Amino acid sequence: MDIADVLIVGSGVAALQLAAELSTEHNVKILTKFGVKHSNSSLAQGGIAAAIGTGDKSAYHVTDTLEAGRFHNDECTVRAIVQEGPGLIHPFSGIFDRDQDGRLQLGLEGAHSRHRIVHSGGDATGKNLVAHLLSQMNPNVTVEENMFSYELLMNQDKSRCIGVKAKDSHDSVREFYGRHIVLATGGCGQLYSFTSNAETATGDGIAMAYLAGAEVADMEFIQFHPTLLHINGVTKGLISEAVRGEGAVLVNEDGLPVMKGVHPLGDLAPRHIVSQTIFQWIEKGQQVYLDISGISHFSERFPSISAMCELNGVQISAGRIPVAPGSHFLMGGIKTDLTGRTSIDGLYAIGEVACTGFHGANRLASNSLLEGLYQGKRLAQWISANPGPVPQQERLEIDQTVRKAPLPETRLLKERMMKRVGIVRSKRLLEEQKDWLNQFRLKEISGLDDYSIRELTTILMGVTAELITEAALSHTESRGGHFRSDFPLENPQWTGTTLIQKYKGEKGYINEYIKASLVH
Repeated sequence: MDIADVLIVGSGVAALQLAAELSTEHNVKILTKFGVKHSNSSLAQGGIAAAIGTGDKSAYHVTDTLEAGRFHNDECTVRAIVQEGPGLIHPFSGIFDRDQDGRLQLGLEGAHSRHRIVHSGGDATGKNLVAHLLSQMNPNVTVEENMFSYELLMNQDKSRCIGVKAKDSHDSVREFYGRHIVLATGGCGQLYSFTSNAETATGDGIAMAYLAGAEVADMEFIQFHPTLLHINGVTKGLISEAVRGEGAVLVNEDGLPVMKGVHPLGDLAPRHIVSQTIFQWIEKGQQVYLDISGISHFSERFPSISAMCELNGVQISAGRIPVAPGSHFLMGGIKTDLTGRTSIDGLYAIGEVACTGFHGANRLASNSLLEGLYQGKRLAQWISANPGPVPQQERLEIDQTVRKAPLPETRLLKERMMKRVGIVRSKRLLEEQKDWLNQFRLKEISGLDDYSIRELTTILMGVTAELITEAALSHTESRGGHFRSDFPLENPQWTGTTLIQKYKGEKGYINEYIKASLVH
């Protein structure tokens, strides 16, 4: 029986921060779907937001976070994380970019009122942060790569999570057990045909937790990043918001600024505003561009972006980069407290897979790595003070009668999510998607061991897609990353209200709106 003190599924910043912060007395095992460096965190071009600049205050950062989140945030959570910001980035100060005088360079990004974003390698913050955390790993941490986790293991009375089922690269079933089971599997951007996310971000952790009975929250809130490189109808990668922070302007084919008169912050308006505006131009048949002609030494400032553009035939010297919005970040997820505890004993969630209430209805730029660092450190402290029981291999045997059901085609799932549950939604489109997904009865599939990794990925993607669709259909207003053309305005009655979704197995599932409350 393979038992760890702490079993972590995922290898992004939150997971690696947790592993690095845990005492060497703990036996820690990390399971990751592909390589340990293969995650959304490694792709993060943006930086980390913290109120460390002259004249900046945590209170200003809090205000910006709440405004971007359209006041759907849990304010206590926001204050707790933001106030820790300067202390969280201090241990990593050696990797951040500095000016000629040795001072940290502070960038400006959308919806921030101050220059407060630290970057590393210009546009390689996530990559360098992951590398630094990996360099801090102690011998008590072991990593198993190419291990696809697909099911949570529960004890006999289903009161505690005690492990994870996974398949290796040979499709062999493996069981891993732990005192503490931590999901750090990231978001679900790959549910959409246009996305900035790594191919690993398919919502597995959310579906696994939901099917085990954990509460999930705010699944309707998907952030669509305004500027993905857009070539011949296909998105190729992210163009960081820092590019607009340096002065790039969004223009249409005629060179006219598309954000003029739309929002007081113009090109640095909150992401949902910019994404919706670009989407409207594309719906009219117009390509939108980032005009970067005003940024001197662009290739030096943004080397990764420049290389990506050149690789895809876009000449930086031309001064224009074609862009389109795509799925970028999930504000909802497995409902947790600040520490990462879920509604299931022994199960934790940290990073993008978790919903702490920090991001509200729309994440403020560069707050995600900050949250990952915070949760990783805080959960490490909690685990050190709470060892947890040794799991017993007495879990309830589930009926593994295989119902080899027809599964949705992954490509079609992504296309229909983009069209029906994407940037602009409506009752008609959402009901069409719900009916299409319901025919596959994905939540009822048992005997998962007999499905291939590819099939399991599709099943878990479909379950997460159902959660997003159902939540979006129930939420009859527009707020942050959730825009309904049939309910285009914010409704004050929805402020502070969140949708909790919980699966009850054979008893079906429940959707319940409650006033947002998280245990601190």
